[in-house]
Amino acid sequence: MTAQLRRSPRGRRALALAAAGLLLAGALPGTASAAEPDPRIGLGAGWLDAQSAISNLEHVAHRDKPAGFFDPTNPGTSRYANSDLAFGGRYVFQGNYHGFNIVDVADPTDPTLVTSVVCPGGQGDISVHGNLLFMSVEETRGRVDCGTDPNAGTRFQGVRIFDISDVRNPVQVSAVQLCRGSHTHTVVTDPDDAANVYVYVSGTTTPRPATTMEGCNDNPATGENPVRWRIDVIKVPLSAPQQAAVVNQPRLFTDPETGRIDGLQNDPPTPLHPSGTTWSPTPRTHACHDITAYPEIGLAAGACQGNGILIDISDPANPRRIDEVADPNFAYWHSATFNNDGTKVVFTDEWGGGGAARCRETDQPQWGANAIFDIVDRKLEFASYYKLPVPQTALENCVAHNGSLIPVPDRDIMMQAWYQGGISVLDFTDSANPREIAFFDRGPMDANTARFGGFWSAYWYNGNLYGNEISRGLDVFRLLPSEHLSQAEIEAAEQVRLDQFNAQHQPKVAWTPSFAVARAYYDQLVRADALGHPLRSQVDKFLERAETFAANGQRAAAAAQLRAISNQLDAARHQALKRAVLDLANSL
Repeated sequence: MTAQLRRSPRGRRALALAAAGLLLAGALPGTASAAEPDPRIGLGAGWLDAQSAISNLEHVAHRDKPAGFFDPTNPGTSRYANSDLAFGGRYVFQGNYHGFNIVDVADPTDPTLVTSVVCPGGQGDISVHGNLLFMSVEETRGRVDCGTDPNAGTRFQGVRIFDISDVRNPVQVSAVQLCRGSHTHTVVTDPDDAANVYVYVSGTTTPRPATTMEGCNDNPATGENPVRWRIDVIKVPLSAPQQAAVVNQPRLFTDPETGRIDGLQNDPPTPLHPSGTTWSPTPRTHACHDITAYPEIGLAAGACQGNGILIDISDPANPRRIDEVADPNFAYWHSATFNNDGTKVVFTDEWGGGGAARCRETDQPQWGANAIFDIVDRKLEFASYYKLPVPQTALENCVAHNGSLIPVPDRDIMMQAWYQGGISVLDFTDSANPREIAFFDRGPMDANTARFGGFWSAYWYNGNLYGNEISRGLDVFRLLPSEHLSQAEIEAAEQVRLDQFNAQHQPKVAWTPSFAVARAYYDQLVRADALGHPLRSQVDKFLERAETFAANGQRAAAAAQLRAISNQLDAARHQALKRAVLDLANSL
């Protein structure tokens, strides 16, 4: 793995684990060998001039946070923290506790700020759908009118909706008040209803008193409707977003046998550490933190405090839990990512809430990690853990956080933020043996004091990788070919183009037939030593001839070459390549 060191540019099924904290053989990736120390170890500190280490990525751009969105006397304050990202057309939408920024990335090497919208209230997670932008607000300082004086105006906690048809002048068109505000949210589309979208809202803050919002009861003993142990579902008519309103409050944690609404992790036992002493975590489940929807397969995955849950969303207004898992090593189930086939899901554990150092040498590798599950007959089956494979310092908040898939054909590859652990690109195609294939990391924010920073979100969008750095700004990367990933695989991923992207609303990716896609499958077989001689060289030669013919406009000759070599691909392990070759021939 090629690595570089440099200065940053300015600008109720418990898992069958023998005991909490025990390392499972083959479940975790190895760290760098002593003979080849990982370049991420010992990076120099700094707010805007920390040292950095990079491997198998190109850092193509960085932009510091714009004026008004940071405090130079306290760059680690959460009041101005960058949060989640959303994408639409040529724009990146940067969430922030103080509002949001819109950045033009038509040229990813030169991101250009379009506009900043000051609208405090935290957490500032955002999504986009068409000309609408949705924003989560949970802090009591939020105001309906986006004012900055928390002691004036009408308080607001819930989901804001902006019209962004003019990206230079976003206009708030609706603000749906909620009893627990909105820590995060998920925009969910209905394949059978193009006129509406739904917003699943996860509220995790202290319930508002009934004196400030009617119906905000939190006592299940009263027989009323307690605001915990549920999510809120907002229906948004796309032609009249000002009419957005809550249409359901499903109880996703109900025990189907007893009917108790607090039917999952309500009062979990304190587990034993292998030393024999008690230890954390003791998570409770009364809300979801993040829900990731995959409408095309009718499923969502909820990371819900003490549980990971699988949800049927075939009727988006009425989501229904169909499976749940727990893990004695997980402190706080935080987010989820499906693979493209919908046969796996990666759950993250935000141990320490994101503000603590949980990637130290002394931390167990299962703590604050990913748990990878296979989905078999709509049930979750544990496969392995994955944690950042290099220790971080006690000055760096570090834990598994938000990521998304990189659309490489026939592989499950994910880029992921680890706060001040940086960005890690992991391959979980073999769900039992995930491994890191690329990374980027900076040194601590401060050489002497632990300060809040690092990557909140790290997502792929239309050929580039974007990171929203909490205290430093926006970073843009590209993949580089390596022993783990070929140039053709990268080009095949780059050919996938989306009109918009929210990480919590996964699209089904399909690859248009191309020589890059065919070559990607070929390279995978070569890497796996699954093409013997002379077939390996024959496939290479015929693909090369076909591409030359096609480039010269001789499409029939190119198709003939492709069909000829497809006849040689008879082994079961060659069928993906054979389909790609024939699809390409038919497209010509």
